[in-house]
Amino acid sequence: MEKRTGVVTFAGGPITLVGPEVKVGQQAPDFTVLSNDLQPKTLKDFEGKVKVISVVPSLDTGVCDAQTRWFNQDATALSDDVVVLTISMDLPFAQKRWCGAAGVDKVITLSDHKDASFGENYGFLIEELRLLTRGVVVINKEDKVTYVEYVPEVTQAVNFDAALEAIKADI
Repeated sequence: MEKRTGVVTFAGGPITLVGPEVKVGQQAPDFTVLSNDLQPKTLKDFEGKVKVISVVPSLDTGVCDAQTRWFNQDATALSDDVVVLTISMDLPFAQKRWCGAAGVDKVITLSDHKDASFGENYGFLIEELRLLTRGVVVINKEDKVTYVEYVPEVTQAVNFDAALEAIKADI
């Protein structure tokens, strides 16, 4: 498996990302993650939609919490053709509990904990921590990647404005 260093830091320290860098214009790689009811979900499950993948290390942190709430409120309101998937290594039970406590009801939380399939296929897996690095991937209805952001410092927020523009361009 490909490994990339010097791309992202965590609290200022260098980390290693496992998997290839996803690039704009390429066909979106498939993945298998678990829903909150432990059912496998793949890219095909969201066929025909603009897919916004909000990638976070853990919903139980302030920046991840804010990122997920922002996408729940702003991105999901754009169109019925948009689905927002928040993927983390959190267990499905923890994701479900967090959504209930946070009142997040439009974003679909998915766990990559079992196989790290998303993390490895999209190059978001942090080797040293077995967490996902922060970022956003926008995939159009034809499953082409139209926007990718790997946040250079995991503890910082994504570029919400750039992600929003990419989503709007795909609607």
